Amino acid sequence: MCKKLFLVICLSVLALFGSLSINTEKVSAYAASEIAMELSTQTVLTQSNADAKMPMASTTKIMTALVIIEDCNLDEVITVPDEAVGVEGSSIYLKKGEEIDVRDLVYGLMLRSGNDAATALAIHHSGSVEKFVEAMNKKAASIGAENTNFTNPSGLPDENHYTTARDLCNVACCAMKNETFKSVVSTKSYSGKFRSYANKNKMLYNYEGANGVKTGYTVKAGRCLVSSAERDGMGVVTVVLNCYDMYERSSALLDECFSDYKLLEIDENKVFMSDRVLCKLDKTQKIVVPNSLNITFKVIPLKTPEITENGKVIALLNIYCENSLIFEHNLYSIIDNE
Repeated sequence: MCKKLFLVICLSVLALFGSLSINTEKVSAYAASEIAMELSTQTVLTQSNADAKMPMASTTKIMTALVIIEDCNLDEVITVPDEAVGVEGSSIYLKKGEEIDVRDLVYGLMLRSGNDAATALAIHHSGSVEKFVEAMNKKAASIGAENTNFTNPSGLPDENHYTTARDLCNVACCAMKNETFKSVVSTKSYSGKFRSYANKNKMLYNYEGANGVKTGYTVKAGRCLVSSAERDGMGVVTVVLNCYDMYERSSALLDECFSDYKLLEIDENKVFMSDRVLCKLDKTQKIVVPNSLNITFKVIPLKTPEITENGKVIALLNIYCENSLIFEHNLYSIIDNE
């Protein structure tokens, strides 16, 4: 009798909790969408649902900062416009008529995620938020982010404001190749002429080699994080969208990439031999190779040399991973190019 009563109680409890709606994204360590790329080559190292169009919250500000850094004088002092005062969401608490330079606004944008800073920068750049959004979308198109559309510079929710993990990772890779941008997002603590900030991004404090880039959160987008780290000469950028454990998942992705891959750099001054003729690449090449597999080089002479604008091509350099060709590039005669 006691066993039957216990069974009934257990079934009742299961029925009660089974009727509750549980958001599995919040109890999973995995993101709704994620990707990792090697920075310099933008080679995809791992991905899951990377082409799904999703909101990205304040990771939007990566594009905002990139456009401003490329187009504006960071030392210019501006007057805060009325539209940038009291903007919804995270803030650096700009005041009406306050004077501040563009640099301090950019740091406030990326370290403190100031939506008011985003508005002030947008108006400074283009005269209006709407015009600045056009510049953001133009830049996205030039990078090849074809499945991205911006409607504001901060990442506030909007049905037509979206990206994909792949697009956002490409944007972040592009941004991290800009030394000024990289310096901003890798800064833990900043003291400017007008403002001082501490960076919210916990990756900078907790992950070895971390050097950026941006956190984001809205109810609609969930927790979003774009991360960048460098180890042993290889940079990796990760994106996780709608990921409850965004720091843990990003760290795991980075660990996996650094464990499984390395960046192979073939210097343009490295000399190869093709039928007793010295030859080399026209420029330094970088490729990502698996750590655990054998890599072999093979020089293949051309039956008929080709004259190109870069010189006389006499052979091909092929690189194999096990038995698979992973790289092929022209080799140029050193003598004929001197």
